[in-house]
Amino acid sequence: MNQNYSGDTCQAYVEGSSTSYGYVPSFAAGVAFVALFGLSMVVHTTQMALLRCWWCVVFAIGSLVEILGWGARIWSNKCPYAQTPYLMQITTLIIAPTFFTAGIYILLGRLIRICGPQSSVLSPRLYLWIFCTCDIISLVVQAAGGGMASSGGGGQSSSPSSSSSASSVSTRAQTSSSSSSNQTTGTHIMVGGIIFQLISITVFVGFAGDFLWRVLKRSKSVVPKSGTMLALFAATAFSVLLIYIRSIYRTIELMDGWTSSTMQNESLLIALDGAMMVPAVIIYNLFHPGWMLAKIERNGGSFPSSIPLLSEQELTERCQQHWEPNKRIGI
Repeated sequence: MNQNYSGDTCQAYVEGSSTSYGYVPSFAAGVAFVALFGLSMVVHTTQMALLRCWWCVVFAIGSLVEILGWGARIWSNKCPYAQTPYLMQITTLIIAPTFFTAGIYILLGRLIRICGPQSSVLSPRLYLWIFCTCDIISLVVQAAGGGMASSGGGGQSSSPSSSSSASSVSTRAQTSSSSSSNQTTGTHIMVGGIIFQLISITVFVGFAGDFLWRVLKRSKSVVPKSGTMLALFAATAFSVLLIYIRSIYRTIELMDGWTSSTMQNESLLIALDGAMMVPAVIIYNLFHPGWMLAKIERNGGSFPSSIPLLSEQELTERCQQHWEPNKRIGI
């Protein structure tokens, strides 16, 4: 008789009976990532409280969402046919990086506030509105698509059998058709959300690059270019690069389809998702924005909007213009 391992049935893996993943998730990988993200979450929460940098909670929340995703994969290792952990890991691992990008967007706004509005084409508040709104849209779209795709896709695995009734075959065919339709629609929605996130990150990188160029070309007497600020820039660039690589992988994975070799290759998921996101968030434990922004402000202070940001050449020209008239009258 045909066995259908669906719902939350905790059935150990049966040789020859495929799972929704196309494999049994690695227990070791799940434990390792839960431990790493758990450590980062605890440290971020502690740092946030000690430094009173409350907006940094997004890094702790993102780590928690990653923990839920990898924890669900540990669950799936024991119950590979259960639907709840399968749905959980799809949705949570897809949306988790949006919390990290939200923190990065807020961070750039804080840096602009320190260096002065002339260091950017957009105001700090406008950065927050534009990119955090894009992040929320991306989060909602990916979550909705992930929920639809996972509920329509997995857990329909069955073991080989010798016979089944005609009515059960017909019922399963109708259910399979409906599930396949939901899965396809959900996948398209998810891909759209990830591509939208990629576009948002790309635009953000352009603005961030412009900000960095403006800051680095200014005189140190006008804009503080301390090692602390440059280290924070480097940490942010590193984190953005890893998130970008992960998003490209996820886009290709989903576009290839749920039964593709890309989707059913756990090694790729570990290398291009988990292994990308761990350093992307831990880097901010090492270079915490709350501590580093405070240090930058102590070193250079904030610059009011009334003070123009002049290059060294502009400062020299103005000094010469002031010096020449005074020289002629003997001052």
